[in-house]
Amino acid sequence: MDILQRIKDLLNIAVFELGKTQFTLLTIIYILVFLTLLIFVTAKLKKYIVNTLLAKSGIDIGIRESFGAIFRYIIIVIGFIIVFQTAGVDLSSLTILFGALGIGVGFGLQNVTSNFVSGLIILFERPIKIRDRIEVAGIHGDVVDISLRATTIVTNDNISVIVPNSEFISSTVINWSHMDRNVRFNIPVSVSYKEDPESVKEILLEVADRNEGILKHPSPDVLFDKYGDSSLDFNLRIWTRNYINKPGVLRSQLYYEIFKVFREKGVEIPYPQRDIHIKSKPVD
Repeated sequence: MDILQRIKDLLNIAVFELGKTQFTLLTIIYILVFLTLLIFVTAKLKKYIVNTLLAKSGIDIGIRESFGAIFRYIIIVIGFIIVFQTAGVDLSSLTILFGALGIGVGFGLQNVTSNFVSGLIILFERPIKIRDRIEVAGIHGDVVDISLRATTIVTNDNISVIVPNSEFISSTVINWSHMDRNVRFNIPVSVSYKEDPESVKEILLEVADRNEGILKHPSPDVLFDKYGDSSLDFNLRIWTRNYINKPGVLRSQLYYEIFKVFREKGVEIPYPQRDIHIKSKPVD
């Protein structure tokens, strides 16, 4: 009994006082334990809502993630208030702490605050969403996670890049799949001046038609771009949705096939040509 009484007395020792509330060791442990449980449970609840409850509705994953994140933060705020009230903490006494934090936010946490507000804007306005293919600050990749502080982008090299949310509000962002995942690519092709443009067009359309990664609708087309210095320049325009995150692979496939068909049909690919005129100076 003496040991239990000593433990009880130890837990009831006042560590500090804030306003009219005394924070004992027991109060601090109570708050830390339940806040940890609150964060853990809300994370699990968010996953259940996004991946199970809303998944059956057919709602876009980006909308589900945004709703789950907002729902979680609301529950955390409500739970935060409940935990402090049940711990016997007078919330009005926390105004001093919040005032001090406000000064800290104003001076030392400007970037954190900016990223937090930007995160809220992203979640509500949804200029980007999960699985979007984007380009920002020279980074190309797929969005895999959006939090209130930062957004995680995975590049084609499987490298995760953590981008502060303020970048998406203050910088220009290219979203390759904002409306849908259909994207058009332009493939430049050059041939010799002695080739027939109509034949070249047929060959390029035939190569594009055989590639399974190219959409039939909208259909591919070929533009006669210009008369180059030593070549006729064409532009093969194709649409795809499967290669939006790896355009270099599709471009490589087409160039391999174009080179092969050109060789089979005897289509000449020109070399750059330069005319050099040498003037001799008469000797006196």
